[in-house]
Amino acid sequence: MRQTKTSLFPIIFILVFISVHTNSCAQMITGVWKGKINNKKAELKIIQKGDSLLGTSYYYESENNYRRYSIKGYFDPETNEAVWWDDQLIEEKTGKLSISTPGKIPYLSSADFNCPGSNKMLLDGNTSLKNNKNKVQGPVHLEKTNETSFPDEWDFIIENYTSGANDPYYIDSVASIASTPVIIPEEKTLPQKRTTLPDKNTETVKTDPKQVEKTEAVKPIEQSKPEQKQITVKKTIEEEFKVRERVIAVEIPVSGDSIELRFYDNAQIDGDSISLFLNNKLIFQHIRLTAVAYTIKLPVSELNETNELVMVAENLGEIPPNTSYMLAIVDNKRYEAMLKSTEESSAVIKLIKPKDQSNAIKN
Repeated sequence: MRQTKTSLFPIIFILVFISVHTNSCAQMITGVWKGKINNKKAELKIIQKGDSLLGTSYYYESENNYRRYSIKGYFDPETNEAVWWDDQLIEEKTGKLSISTPGKIPYLSSADFNCPGSNKMLLDGNTSLKNNKNKVQGPVHLEKTNETSFPDEWDFIIENYTSGANDPYYIDSVASIASTPVIIPEEKTLPQKRTTLPDKNTETVKTDPKQVEKTEAVKPIEQSKPEQKQITVKKTIEEEFKVRERVIAVEIPVSGDSIELRFYDNAQIDGDSISLFLNNKLIFQHIRLTAVAYTIKLPVSELNETNELVMVAENLGEIPPNTSYMLAIVDNKRYEAMLKSTEESSAVIKLIKPKDQSNAIKN
């Protein structure tokens, strides 16, 4: 009887190990994936929301020559199969010396999510035309990595996915930002202007019947030099955040599990757009303020004792300055604030944990 139990133990151990390994692998599909799709360099950012997949795909030759799509798809945890497709072209950039245009054709990809070991995770499969899944284009081979060549809105979700950022509120909020097209036009060389040449049929001027015919050469048209326009390099939102003065607008005590913040355009809807920084880190960008609330949720457990949420104006709309009405809901309590941001200043919301709660969390 002892021999039977002893012989069964290795088998049970192997089955448990396989089960745990498979489940842990399935929970880690969220992340950055690099490799090739149809033999073209690609980087994928995949975020899992239930059985659905969201994110972005980059097809590139270099960091200055790429096309970026928003992606949608689904994941089957039983078969470990991931399926996604390039949903919408949201950004493209072509360098001066670029010959080809990577990512010109949107794909539909299907791949097996496998973990061969040594912390290595792979997506292997095939890709086809988005509009014709039966027309296979080439292989998919991607490997999970901790580095990205193309920083974007999904980085915050990926970096904090296991510590609260997998909340559907976060994912839906970033999805609406990341699907906004930011098309960078190709740099084209203007055709060189040609100088007008004299016509072969020159004009004949007769002054006397006996005078020899003379011709007048047509002078080339002088080309006026185009006026040189001064090019202003626009600062990034991170650079604007650093140089602008920060003005405290409101101080809010935080408690409970999470804090919900709702942002509206104050008064007339005029195209105001903002970015949000939490403790000097960009968390949301290109937020268009309207009469409908733009809602974010922050897990209280991830906050410091004292926190600064800074609203930075990306533009001033049609009616400066950029003004926002904010409603905060904390532990069933409501806090309101009028926030104003200009080209010189940003509005600060201070989020402070009560000392007793901070000590309770530490303990």
